[in-house]
Amino acid sequence: MIEVGGNSSANAIYEAHVPDGVKPGPDASSEQRTKYIRSKYEHQEFLKPGLKISNKSVPQPSPPKENSFHAPSSSSNPTPKPECLDGAIGHLKITVLQGANLAVRDMLSSDPYVVLQLGEQKAQTTIMRSNLNPIWNEDLMLSVPEDYGPVKLQVFDYDRFSADDIMGEAEIDIAPMLTSAMAYGDASMFGDMQIGKWLKSHDNALLEDSTVNIVDGKVKQEVSLQLQNVESGMIYLEIEWIPP
Repeated sequence: MIEVGGNSSANAIYEAHVPDGVKPGPDASSEQRTKYIRSKYEHQEFLKPGLKISNKSVPQPSPPKENSFHAPSSSSNPTPKPECLDGAIGHLKITVLQGANLAVRDMLSSDPYVVLQLGEQKAQTTIMRSNLNPIWNEDLMLSVPEDYGPVKLQVFDYDRFSADDIMGEAEIDIAPMLTSAMAYGDASMFGDMQIGKWLKSHDNALLEDSTVNIVDGKVKQEVSLQLQNVESGMIYLEIEWIPP
């Protein structure tokens, strides 16, 4: 219920098509209430036609490995394209907006770039030379497999003659967005509204709660992250769900 925006939003999904006289009234017995609740959530009898919400467990992230990824020259800026993996359930367009107060890894500054990883896929931004508050506004695309986990984000400092230095990392839980997007189906049929939320907690890198919204017929989410395992640094993103 939290992921789809609370009780009212959950009811809008799970009670979209309740026949007259089926929903228990104030004087209904415990047996009638239990039957209705199981029909509503477990059997999903009142959803929009053709909609089925799966509740799969999200795999845990693998332990971090030593960085062996090296960025290409900052002069290259290819147009991002979906990898269209077999069995992909859709795509994420992740706009890396900007970084703030990033860590110093050279003499007085750093040459940062961002790497996103989902499963075996990797996508990266261009390198921003000597900039601790870079503005990328750069779109990266990732295919979403059926057994998706979190998106891993890492920031590196580009070094020409040695391995690139890590400048912090974070994980993006995409389950709230995908759960909400699949529950509502065709977002173009709805007006602008909030449909879900990823809540800030001590277990994640969020700077603040991140809401999932339908905006101009598209499912979008703004994410602000405090980089982990580093002395300082924040990254700001916008994520858009692109259905297959």
